[in-house]
Amino acid sequence: MEATPHTSPVATHEEAATAESGGIHDRGLLAIAIFKMAKSAFFFCVGMGAIHLLHKDLGDEVLKLAKILHRDPESKIVTLVLEKVDLVDAHRLKQLGIGTFAYSALALTEGIGLLLERTWAEFLTLGLTVSFLPWEIYELIRHATWVKAGLFAINLAVLGYLIWLLERKGTFAKARQKWFHAR
Repeated sequence: MEATPHTSPVATHEEAATAESGGIHDRGLLAIAIFKMAKSAFFFCVGMGAIHLLHKDLGDEVLKLAKILHRDPESKIVTLVLEKVDLVDAHRLKQLGIGTFAYSALALTEGIGLLLERTWAEFLTLGLTVSFLPWEIYELIRHATWVKAGLFAINLAVLGYLIWLLERKGTFAKARQKWFHAR
C-alpha cells in the first residue's frame, strides 16, 4: 500500500494491518481501551470533585455526606475522615485537581489510541503500566486489600497481553531493527 501525501507510512502500515484482519478489532485491545477510557472518566470526575470543593469547608462537606449516607457523625470512620480532611488545604486540592485531570487526559489518550489499534498507544500503555508496577507492589506490601490486589492483577494481565501482542505482531523485532540500523 503506497502512502499518499496526507498519510504517513506508519498510518498506512497500521491501516493495512486493520484491513488484513477484516476490519475486526482485537478484542483484547478493545477491552483495555474501554478500561482506560473508564479510568479516564473516573479521574475526570475526581478532578471535578476537587475543583468543586475549592473554597468550601471540607469538614462541613464530610458531615453533609455522612448525613446523606445515614452515618453517625461521631462514628469512628467519620471522625477519622474529619481528622484527615483537616490536612487538606486549597493548594492541595488544586494539585489534586490538576494531577487527576492530567492523568485522565493520559488515560483517554491511551484508550483512544488502543481503540484505533495504534502501535504507539500499545507502547505508551506498556510503558505506563510497567512504570506503575513498583508503586503497586509497594502498596500491596504496605497494606494489601482486595481492590489493590484486583487492580494489580488487571495491570499484570494488560502488561502480559500487550507484550504477547507486540511479540506476535513482530513489533519488538521491527523496533530493534530500526533502532540498530539508525545508529
